[in-house]
Amino acid sequence: MRTFKVIFNTIRSMSLKKILRLLSAVLPHPIFSVLSFYATVKAFSIAQKLYPKTASKNGEGNAFRHALWCCLIMMYCCKISSPEKALDFCKKITDLHEELFPNEPLETKMDLHNNKIGMDYFMEILPGIHRQFFEKSFFIDELQKKTANAKLLKNLDDDFDGYLVYLEE
Repeated sequence: MRTFKVIFNTIRSMSLKKILRLLSAVLPHPIFSVLSFYATVKAFSIAQKLYPKTASKNGEGNAFRHALWCCLIMMYCCKISSPEKALDFCKKITDLHEELFPNEPLETKMDLHNNKIGMDYFMEILPGIHRQFFEKSFFIDELQKKTANAKLLKNLDDDFDGYLVYLEE
């Protein structure tokens, strides 16, 4: 229930322009939108359980949450559509999230980077598993390993290709 309250309050605080921008992204893809909303709730819930101190901040838990979020969006959308369409939608909606809810530049870089790690990881394991048989458990263990090896992002020029990144608290 708390999650829905947070989401409702977030939408309520948005400007009309941002709401219209969000609607222009979600209305053409209503099923993908519902699935991505569900993925958002699941990723937040799982990250809070596994990383209660850093899931809502800029630490390792946040890195895990963003990567898992993208994996879950991809997984749910792939069950009803092609991986390519799921990837396009996932990138569009997660990039839009960063645009609608702007952070400091280093935080934005971190979030976009971790989103990409999640999408790349999903696409990496896709050939070995029929997309209808994906489960969230396929991602959690590996993303926890990636989280344990996450790199500290200190400036906008840092490049940690293939690694999750986080910021100092």
